[in-house]
Amino acid sequence: MPASVVRSRVRLRCANGFASGRHGLLLIVLAAAAAPCAGCAGWAPWKNNEQAERNREKYGPTANQRIKTIAEQAKAAKAASVDRQAAFTQELIATMLGEHDPRVRCAILEAAAGFDTPAALAICRGALDDPNERVRMKACGEWRKRGGEEAVKLLAARYRTDAELDVRLRALRMLGELQDKSAIPVLAKALEDPDPAVQYRAVSSLKKVSGRDLGDDVNKWREWAADPNATSSEWSVAETFRKLF
Repeated sequence: MPASVVRSRVRLRCANGFASGRHGLLLIVLAAAAAPCAGCAGWAPWKNNEQAERNREKYGPTANQRIKTIAEQAKAAKAASVDRQAAFTQELIATMLGEHDPRVRCAILEAAAGFDTPAALAICRGALDDPNERVRMKACGEWRKRGGEEAVKLLAARYRTDAELDVRLRALRMLGELQDKSAIPVLAKALEDPDPAVQYRAVSSLKKVSGRDLGDDVNKWREWAADPNATSSEWSVAETFRKLF
């Protein structure tokens, strides 16, 4: 029905007093819907699909499409043979090296972390040195999931060397969540950092690792860390530090 006809009928019903209540509201909505929209002129769903397909052919899949594909491929590889898993994670290395979007690299990292292959481990290690801090932070989280002695060493190194404060704080937090006492020397050293944010994160992580709660007073934690005799039955800073490095 032409928009002009709809509007005329609306005016007629309003004039006759029938535009009240639900009928009146419905007519107003229909009139608004029938009015031409400059931004929607010529729009049709199939045209949008055609344009999306042309863009895909010209520019390749979008970031979201690549992320979805990686997740689907990882799920299929998980259910496949050991050889297929090794091949898939090897393919992920090439994909990681050629991917420019940090979001997609995070997805690749997450997919790789679900496999126990040399290629997957290489991706997890390499992601800690990714040029984008978002990927490095994601890598810290994946190493927290993996756990073990190597996780402590790599997270400790990331805390000490990263140029971004957010990444250093993330590494300290993950060290705390590992709840591995071999991380205590690193966290104790972080208490001496000049940045209050680092000190606070070190205290928070020490609470989780040590099983103690001395409050949020950094000086109390420094005193505790400096006196191995007070907790000789639990850990020794010097001994654990030698094992770690």
